[in-house]
Amino acid sequence: MPSVQAPATVLVTGANGFVAAWVCKSFLDAGYTVRKWFSVSISGTVRSQSKGEQLASIFKGSEGRFEYAIVEDMIVCSMKDVQGVLHLACPTTFIADDPQEFIRPALNGTLSVLESIGKHAPGVRRVVYTSSAAAIIDESKPLGTFFTDDNWNELSVKEVEKNGRNAGKHKYRASKVLAERAAWSEAEKQDRWDLVAIHPAVTLGPIIHPISGPSQLNTSISMLYNIISKSDSELSKEELLTFNNFGDVRDVALAHLRAMQYENAGGQRFITANGAYTWQDARKHPVLGNPCSQSMHFPRRIREVFQARGRP
Repeated sequence: MPSVQAPATVLVTGANGFVAAWVCKSFLDAGYTVRKWFSVSISGTVRSQSKGEQLASIFKGSEGRFEYAIVEDMIVCSMKDVQGVLHLACPTTFIADDPQEFIRPALNGTLSVLESIGKHAPGVRRVVYTSSAAAIIDESKPLGTFFTDDNWNELSVKEVEKNGRNAGKHKYRASKVLAERAAWSEAEKQDRWDLVAIHPAVTLGPIIHPISGPSQLNTSISMLYNIISKSDSELSKEELLTFNNFGDVRDVALAHLRAMQYENAGGQRFITANGAYTWQDARKHPVLGNPCSQSMHFPRRIREVFQARGRP
């Protein structure tokens, strides 16, 4: 499938979210503009007028090159002239009892977007789908296992099938697996557009979307905030030394942009992660905009990955 270059019309779902706001900025900076003023646009879907106005206010330097549509449900939005779709809207809460509270919104939201493309967007050539490293990493594998884009987290799906409400963190992870698999299944049913999946690890970095306070932080930044705002006595050694993988939100946004731009990225899955860290590292480097280690050069590495695998 051909890539989608600026000028082009791209639709970003969930545009008022942490990662999606940076994705919007990346596309605006790359020259994707609003169809009303020019021949192209970047459109964002939000759930209320106030959120749309707040989001537009942070892109004041891009007057006429950002528009938003208010949606009553997951996505009820005109896709006229859209050439690319970036689907980022997905619940990320870890607090729910019934596994279907995770699975149903993720699955139905994904299918709704793809159905809308089929009905209303004949010009779409590429869909960039935001999945998660949680859809790849299977904790039943031995310590030190090297995971690639060929892997799927079968463990979490089995845990939910077996334990239901008692499956813990696997409920969220299974939802990421099932929703992404549904997206690939839909992609295989047609030949008009192709799919690229982005798999971010725990995503950290500066916030540019409007929030009123800590209660509105997204899950990953909320975890970081809770760690750095506590005293040493409030944290256990286990909490501090648990390893995670992280990525900078600006690099995750760049990955979405490159996924839309590089022709041969179609049909591939890309993991976006800087490397391992502990919450103890985060406490030593509490500024959200800084990576936890200056030795990690992820921006260069992600460009090299896309050039090797995606550039025509």
